[in-house]
Amino acid sequence: MAYKRILTIQDISCVGQCSLTVALPILSACGVETAILPSAVLSTHTAGFTGFTFRDLADDMPSIRDHWKKENIQFSAIYTGYLGSISQVDYVLSIREATLADGGLLIVDPAMADNGKLYPIFDMTYAKEMGRLCAAADYILPNITEACFLTGMEYREQYEESYIEELIGKLQALGCKNVVLTGVSYREGFTGVLVAEGEKRSYYEHTKLSNSCHGTGDIYASAFVGSLVRGKTAPEAAKIAADYTVSCIRYTANLENHWYGAAFEPVLGELIAAIKN
Repeated sequence: MAYKRILTIQDISCVGQCSLTVALPILSACGVETAILPSAVLSTHTAGFTGFTFRDLADDMPSIRDHWKKENIQFSAIYTGYLGSISQVDYVLSIREATLADGGLLIVDPAMADNGKLYPIFDMTYAKEMGRLCAAADYILPNITEACFLTGMEYREQYEESYIEELIGKLQALGCKNVVLTGVSYREGFTGVLVAEGEKRSYYEHTKLSNSCHGTGDIYASAFVGSLVRGKTAPEAAKIAADYTVSCIRYTANLENHWYGAAFEPVLGELIAAIKN
């Protein structure tokens, strides 16, 4: 298999086990050369901490893009997460145009919302712009909350399969035919991920754990992207990423006062082994 290089564009939350501090080690563990482009720098992530610092790095993106273009730097895939501002959507699209190799993938995690609410600093204007980025992607990885903000559908905690199918249809209508929808639960005590590739559907279900952790969406997305780039099919990558994320949550449950993130590092060996299989 050819040695792949991936670019991930998302923020650096200096403390909190999320975004680039998760993506870089996980993608590297998957055996993929990983380049990074920070969208913003925060002292911590925005969930549970107060008074965090935030610096938007959008102004640096054009010159970085131009330098990469001059050096003819190409990427097998570009994977985006939390972006710092609306202007970065156009920058990401221009970076894709300048640096994504022929046959390369744009994979978008529209990291902007959870539990029925947008993250701090984001509004519906941002959600609309994120929809434009998702339209250009080869794969998108929203949770149900993000899917609702992208499509204008009502957020529900209780739903039937028909609701999820309608959500998938509206996501695909944005322009991206391949959707990996996380947090899909059809029965009590279980949750899972639905992979929609055009008309094809694949659902992987696992036990829903009683404890939750910040940053698990970033862990999942990074493990999925790393697996996909290493040659796994989307359903295979979805399963590998889900199993690994569950292992991270289980390990974290045994740690005292580890509320701010998921301890993904001690179980990286499980992810590496899964990708080798």
